Amino acid sequence: MVRARHRDDLFITVPSFFRCPISLDVMTSPVSLCTGVTYDRASIQRWLDGGNNTCPATMQVLHSRDFVPNLTLQRLIRIWSDSARPADQPPPPPPDSPPSRDRALAAARSVAAGGAGECADALPRILWFASESEENRGFLARIEGFPSALLRLLDFDGDESERRVRSLELVVRVLGMVSSKLEDRESFASAVAKSDRRCLDSILMVIERGKSESKVAAVRILESAAIDAEKKLAMAECEQLLLRLLNLVAPETDLGLLEASLSCLIQISVSKRAKTRLVALRTIGRLARLLSAPSLTVPVTEKALKLLEVASSVKEGRAALCSDAACLESVLQKVFKVSGPATEHAVATLWSVCCLFGDQRAREVVAECNGVAKMLLLMQSNSPAPVRQMAGDLLRTCKVSSRRPCLSSYDTKTTHIMPF
Repeated sequence: MVRARHRDDLFITVPSFFRCPISLDVMTSPVSLCTGVTYDRASIQRWLDGGNNTCPATMQVLHSRDFVPNLTLQRLIRIWSDSARPADQPPPPPPDSPPSRDRALAAARSVAAGGAGECADALPRILWFASESEENRGFLARIEGFPSALLRLLDFDGDESERRVRSLELVVRVLGMVSSKLEDRESFASAVAKSDRRCLDSILMVIERGKSESKVAAVRILESAAIDAEKKLAMAECEQLLLRLLNLVAPETDLGLLEASLSCLIQISVSKRAKTRLVALRTIGRLARLLSAPSLTVPVTEKALKLLEVASSVKEGRAALCSDAACLESVLQKVFKVSGPATEHAVATLWSVCCLFGDQRAREVVAECNGVAKMLLLMQSNSPAPVRQMAGDLLRTCKVSSRRPCLSSYDTKTTHIMPF
């Protein structure tokens, strides 16, 4: 129990489980995460929008970012609040609650019908409804005319005012939630990547000027639209799109937005031309700076290494990597410290520059940073066979001479396990 001072100088005992673990204030709209811990809706939403993927109280990784209203606790808080309130004080207004399906359906139909005024009133309610669950997002995606109406609202009309940006943010956040549930993905993708780029220009404006949660939604829309080689190439041909995404690849970017941006860049960088364009925009240097930053999450590190692997598959990318010793050193440091996928991406990148490209500078960096010992350990690990094979190739090509005492002890131990 915690004692709180009331405004009439009386002390009221507040049950501790009525308080949000984040804000420590009495919850007005309690919601529970998949971990079972309950928070005030506003507090946990800010936590998740900040790019966090863990439960603040338990630090467990969240397998779902959805939350469920804790109506029982909400009623208990209301009963406690009524009993603690002085008799002459009027009761507070009831807390807001998400709209029902019927209200959400009515709001979605008003958006599909057209008027700007109706959209301004309906979209906030629809956004709240969509944020409640995957089921709600699927329900919205299946409403006839609603997805296409959202896409029409994204048509760029030349208005770059702050009011227009805020309006576009609402559309983007709703569309970002329902885009993965759309049945007609082809029409959606064509509208986003179509040649006149009106829809794309609106999305890029949100990425540049919107709030963090809106930027994440905008980037996810781009990724959802990259459904085939044609759409991916069309996006990669838009230099403004690449620059917007690459500007987000920085240590100071919110982790959720950073992860989404890396994921989108990986998704659209499938053609040789797209990879070459990425390298020309100095992606290698951006990733090197990112990988040297402390406190990166595992998903961000994995995706940064994956994008480096993508870049290393073209000769321009390998040349840029070979000229950046700090980047190669950062990649080597991630071989054992992150995860299985991170190890695979890191080893594949090193193999490209040291074995496929055969760059002597890269081999020296790997050797001087204890890479020979790491490759030896990796060969004896339970990593997938292709990873162990690449580690063997790296060990053979980067093995230093016996004049380096810090590594010479490994020379006598490798004869019975090295496959060459």
